Amino acid sequence: MGSADTSDVRQQTWIEGRLPREADVVVIGGGIVGCATAYELAKRKVRVVLVERGELGADQSSRAWGFVRRQRRDPAELPLMMAANKLWPRLSEELDADIEWVQSGILALANDVDRLEFYHRWLELTRDFDTGTRLLTRKEISELIPGMEGPWIGGLYTPGDGHAEPPKVMAAYARALQAKQVTVLTGCAAEGIELTGGRVSAVLTAHGSIRAPVVVCAAGAGSGRLARSLGLRLPQLVVRATVAETAPAPPVTRLAVWTPGGAFRQRPGGSFYIARAEDGDYDVTLDSFRYLRDFLPNYVRNRRAFRIHIGRPLLRDLLAELRSRSGARACCERPGEPVPNLQVVARSRENLVRHFPFLAGIEVKRVWAGLIDSTPDALPVLGEVGWPTGFVFATGFSGHGFAMGPIVGQLLAELIVDGKPSIDIGALSYARFQTGGARKAAHIA
Repeated sequence: MGSADTSDVRQQTWIEGRLPREADVVVIGGGIVGCATAYELAKRKVRVVLVERGELGADQSSRAWGFVRRQRRDPAELPLMMAANKLWPRLSEELDADIEWVQSGILALANDVDRLEFYHRWLELTRDFDTGTRLLTRKEISELIPGMEGPWIGGLYTPGDGHAEPPKVMAAYARALQAKQVTVLTGCAAEGIELTGGRVSAVLTAHGSIRAPVVVCAAGAGSGRLARSLGLRLPQLVVRATVAETAPAPPVTRLAVWTPGGAFRQRPGGSFYIARAEDGDYDVTLDSFRYLRDFLPNYVRNRRAFRIHIGRPLLRDLLAELRSRSGARACCERPGEPVPNLQVVARSRENLVRHFPFLAGIEVKRVWAGLIDSTPDALPVLGEVGWPTGFVFATGFSGHGFAMGPIVGQLLAELIVDGKPSIDIGALSYARFQTGGARKAAHIA
């Protein structure tokens, strides 16, 4: 069983040329958020340089489930997802690529009254957003997906939601950046940010410095380290999530389905992506202790969804801390390949077969893991920080970055060029962690 397929992305990453001395904007991070931001800035004729420590999309953006949903989003991020759902159907044409976009809806099943009541509360909480979501009875679900078995008593259905293929999306963005002649520097880690008079003046990389008055931090799991280099406290931890792909099967459903025992979607070629939001692996690091008080309420509420491990990530952090205190240069290389949890794969497969017994013989062909950067309230951090001037966050998406990437890129380009985004992102600002405005912890699923 192989890992996440990022070969299509890697073929498109290098743009020839020496390290540029200056730019209008430097984007740190080559995931979907960073690439979409660089692309939208280039459309506005902004001189933008994107730096990525590994390959474009090789981290979480190419390892996601591929779900694009407004369903069950927090009201603070729902305006962005409403706008994102209008962008995704046009993205294939915009990027001139097949991204396997399927807009047939997302269905979340409820096996008990408590879960169904949770769906009721979400509908009431978001009734002003016109999400197109409605509750379905068991009979209506059976009609929507004939042949599906299970103990559900109802479900939440959003016809306008959909799914796409993450590696293909990332490869499309890579080619689009190349077509826009954006300078993309892969294998080029951002090691720090230089300030002059309280504002951003340059990005220090492994291969030299790039002068720029604006820096976008879209570094995903690496954002906390960059924030600390500026004296900014960004409460962020990383969850290791496992995904698998099965062998092709006859067409079953075009919907993406979220059940209490796992989630699945069928690709146009017939294979299923299977995963479980309830089975995250958490590797203890030094950040676990730095941000213990921030994350403890969320952990307590969702403790059954995580397994805690103490091992190499903590040792790696301790060695890096010792290097830093001794004056040695910090290591900014991409960590090793995340280790998938094969028990999660087995449970995900069992869940799929439980709902479709005729798939009992289906084989798992690929298994991989990704690192999801999370915040205490499971909401992203977007926008300027106040100090230093010119530093912009686009991180902490808590598993929602793939779906939100295109709209975030557009909004950040508007913020940087026009001074104001077309959608208010104030509720997602970094300031909420300084003023006590962070939302209460919520159930992750």
